[in-house]
Amino acid sequence: MAKNPAMESPMTGSSSGQPGAGVSREHLIELLNEDLAREYQAIIAYVVYSQTLKGAAYMNIAKELEIHATEELQHALLISKQIDYLGGSPTVQAKQVRTSEDNEEMLSFDLQNENETVRNYRERVRQCETLGEFAMAETIRKILVQEQEHQIDLATALGKSPSDVADIQAKPSGSGNGSDK
Repeated sequence: MAKNPAMESPMTGSSSGQPGAGVSREHLIELLNEDLAREYQAIIAYVVYSQTLKGAAYMNIAKELEIHATEELQHALLISKQIDYLGGSPTVQAKQVRTSEDNEEMLSFDLQNENETVRNYRERVRQCETLGEFAMAETIRKILVQEQEHQIDLATALGKSPSDVADIQAKPSGSGNGSDK
């Protein structure tokens, strides 16, 4: 692996510029650690939300969120393994979890987080392929499939069309309805 030019030119922006272009292994480790922190956030959020959603209308949704929590744990394990493979140390810090006593607001927070996760994993696949890490790209693609299923589940629970989620996915962070933080 001595002549991979992508490994020699680190990418300077996080989610901007040409997708996947010029990312170094070191920068990929940093980005995967951000993804891992987001997986921890999702685990915590799904655990808390699944136990605090109130009302009969939300009981099936709460059960689905419990399933999502276990899937996010599997994602965290897979991402940690990739970070270790690249020679990095997996982070132990989660991104901040937003909470609410309003059921729809909780689900909306989850949907926003899933939208960001899907955007980032799509970029990660391209970055892995640029580095010639095709097996890692396939691992992340498998995670991406489940994250998109989570997106659809949350959009449906919120009464939104899953096709609207595709529009949300395409928007960069900070755009949209203004409730990003």
